[in-house]
Amino acid sequence: MANLAIDSVKERTFDAIVIGSGASGGWAAKEFTEKGLKTLVLERGRDVVHVKDYPTTNLYPYELEHRGETTYQDRQANPIANRCYAYKEDSRHFFVKDDEHPYVQDQEFDWIRGYQVGGKSLLWARQTQRWAEYDFEGPARDGFAVDWPIRYKDIAPWYSYVEQFVGIAGDRDGLSSLPDGEFLPGYPLNAAENHFKKSVAAHFNGRHVISARCAHLSQPQPIHIQQGRVQCQNRVLCQRGCPFGGYFSSNSSTIPWAQKTGNLTMRPFSVVHSILYDKESGKATGVKVIDTNTKEELDFFAKVIFVNASALNTNLILLNSTSERFPNGLGNDNGLLGKYIAFHNYTARISAEYDGLLEFKTDGRNPAGGGYIPNFRNVQRQETDFLRGWAAAFGASRQQLRDTEGIGEQLKSNLLNAKLSNWKIHSHMMAETIPKEHNSVWLDSDKKDAWGVPLLHISVSYADDDWKRRQDYYDRMTEMFETAGFTNIKTTDDNRRPGNDIHEMGGARMGHDPKTSLLNKWNQLHKCKNVYVTDGACMTSTATQNPTLTYMALTARAVDHAVSELKRGNL
Repeated sequence: MANLAIDSVKERTFDAIVIGSGASGGWAAKEFTEKGLKTLVLERGRDVVHVKDYPTTNLYPYELEHRGETTYQDRQANPIANRCYAYKEDSRHFFVKDDEHPYVQDQEFDWIRGYQVGGKSLLWARQTQRWAEYDFEGPARDGFAVDWPIRYKDIAPWYSYVEQFVGIAGDRDGLSSLPDGEFLPGYPLNAAENHFKKSVAAHFNGRHVISARCAHLSQPQPIHIQQGRVQCQNRVLCQRGCPFGGYFSSNSSTIPWAQKTGNLTMRPFSVVHSILYDKESGKATGVKVIDTNTKEELDFFAKVIFVNASALNTNLILLNSTSERFPNGLGNDNGLLGKYIAFHNYTARISAEYDGLLEFKTDGRNPAGGGYIPNFRNVQRQETDFLRGWAAAFGASRQQLRDTEGIGEQLKSNLLNAKLSNWKIHSHMMAETIPKEHNSVWLDSDKKDAWGVPLLHISVSYADDDWKRRQDYYDRMTEMFETAGFTNIKTTDDNRRPGNDIHEMGGARMGHDPKTSLLNKWNQLHKCKNVYVTDGACMTSTATQNPTLTYMALTARAVDHAVSELKRGNL
């Protein structure tokens, strides 16, 4: 019996354990397995295999019972999930329903989650921008949060490394505020979008409109063909899962790549309860898992552990990893774990119309979504009465107008001969928020989920400075719209709750000083060096850029460091 127990422990022992299989977890798996480490990836949700498990990917609208819309009953049962832009009849199977993993909202917060192999990489909007030097130096320069322990030069080569494998479509724009990357051909702006770009360049120094950069294969390279991926077909049905691998997801890219090495063990249906810690060695020894279906408790062991469960679940796991040495959560000597949560403010929209360039129309679909306006507020110096700034999406389109009057042949003729509207102009804000200590998460001491894990309390809210940034977006965009000759300009507050941006960050932030941060410059816990955090929980500040590219680059960099430390015997 003793030998059987030893064999069982051996079977549950690996070189590395990765918690989570989304964008950053998939990259950790790829990097560890390529470097020869036997790697276990733990995913709390079900398995999703590329192509095979995309049940709606090739359905026509009429093959969906409700033509893509969710039902009244679904909206009543899942108000949080339904508020997500991507939650539709054809994609709802990739979302966590409201009753499947409850949480406590001390402030209104939409926690959007995807529990399956691949996580939210099946659902993300695929916008990818590098951070600039200004973003990493911002907290120290402007006196908020803590100083980032890295700068652009530290992560720039890792951005390039990730971009080449992922495939990023974009133009080389030469902007110091938004560094260029290793790009595939960008998606061109249409006539009205290009008109706006020229108008802004002519009248507003330091402001730019560029083609949005996105993780789509506009022109696949050999490395993408080796992954089994082909050119993006511009279907814009990405939330269903792409059978072509035209956009990046863990399912189509990093996980199959890791599987080919023979070094990957994927274990779905595995809720991570906590990380196991050994006081004598001062290291984590493994991970305690609850089987999703059987509720069986299992321990897995490894020399190094990467926590990539998505920002808030990563905070939850670390907070629940208590021991005699760490009674308040793993590495949490300073009591800051779960604090300084930040996000992106997406509450503002602006629309307009344009009566020019009516000789042009759009042809086909643009998976990049149109244009992007990088942040130009408080970039190099403080210019306003609020810190930091905002970026914006921008697009223009012409709609088909069908006359539904008449009967018989007249109605048929009207429907078959649609006319085009003038240009409809639209934009939405993507504003930075400042990390604040009271924006926090913590565990409920009494309430537990179906697997015996404490429920997460979330208390995150907007602040006065968020509304100042929003008003600045309204004002600056209005002046740019007016200058471009746009009319019928309307600003809108879409009443979006925190969390609905799906860019929650922080709680286990990086920093120089163990007294004010949880992680060092390599994403290691200051107080437990064989545990790394490289998802959104590690972020010290948010900048305005979409964050996923940065998570992936930080992950590749951290794995390289971890493997080097393992070889040196330091882990």
